[in-house]
Amino acid sequence: MSLTGFFLMSFLIVHLTVNLLLIFDDTGVLFNQAAHFMVSNPIIKVVEPVLAIGFILHMIYAGILTINNMVARPVGYKKVNQKQASTWASRNMFVLGSLIVIFLILHIMNFYWKLKVEQSVALIMVDGAEMHDTYTLVSSLFKASLIYNLFYIAGAIFLGIHLTHGFWSAFQTIGWSGNIWRKRIEVVGKVFAFLIALGFSIIPLYFIIKF
Repeated sequence: MSLTGFFLMSFLIVHLTVNLLLIFDDTGVLFNQAAHFMVSNPIIKVVEPVLAIGFILHMIYAGILTINNMVARPVGYKKVNQKQASTWASRNMFVLGSLIVIFLILHIMNFYWKLKVEQSVALIMVDGAEMHDTYTLVSSLFKASLIYNLFYIAGAIFLGIHLTHGFWSAFQTIGWSGNIWRKRIEVVGKVFAFLIALGFSIIPLYFIIKF
């Protein structure tokens, strides 16, 4: 869980960096170039299936851990103050993860499927290079659907809450957390989670406000 979590968090940083180009250039040139680089770079082509495996393994282990926890304690303790013993996010990681998976499936259907499977995205020329007009594909959905924008923001918030626990617990699982460092890692995790959630939320908010 921790190793796949670290891998997926690295992916989030890259994915967010590319997606933020949507709001820095309304012509779409920067985003199209970045998207083209991501699909044409040999290294990315190798990483892509590894990323898919990482997602699958993360979800499988999440299911296994959830079932093991339920079997290990089928009856809850008679008296326990859960708010003091653990955070809400830590007690609902599987639920949050499931909500994120729903968002991910919709995301894949709207973008990856059209781009890679259906290959229905138009080709354009940018600085002498032929590439898919990914900007129009992505921006048109943000411009046309308020519901999708709100759903995207909700997905970003769920992801941020998921990361508030997932970040520091990943360090703890592999033994990189102790009495001294845990609090610091928790703070870094909360900042990281906030920035990820904010970064992804800014994109639909930009299109809601401007268009």
